[in-house]
Amino acid sequence: MKTIAHYSQLVMPDHLNNVGTLFGGQMISWMDIAAAKTSYRFLRGTGAWGAVTRAIDQVEFKEPVFGGEWVTFTGTVLDAGKTSIRVKVEAHAESRNENMRIACTAIITMVAVKEDSPGNFVKFPHGKIVD
Repeated sequence: MKTIAHYSQLVMPDHLNNVGTLFGGQMISWMDIAAAKTSYRFLRGTGAWGAVTRAIDQVEFKEPVFGGEWVTFTGTVLDAGKTSIRVKVEAHAESRNENMRIACTAIITMVAVKEDSPGNFVKFPHGKIVD
């Protein structure tokens, strides 16, 4: 079974750029959180403390997102290496008057970490595979 996680965010006025749509950097930040949540769920029971971002690839902004809309992120683990986890994140926007639409997609590579001494985190071989 694939590991999937969801995360939602309401777009507020301070999230908008100078043309009145969601600032792309904010979208990426939220997508990174979705990938972190998905990785956290995938790593459950491994001894890893969580995962940190290694790379953000294949970002595609498909539709603008406006203030007052909800954005729901769906993260799906695609595959896993010794310490890495590749997560596909899709962002769907919805307004009061429209159905959900795909707003942005990305592939985010996370790396499992564990604290080996206070404040020092190292890569952690999680030992998990994707079904």
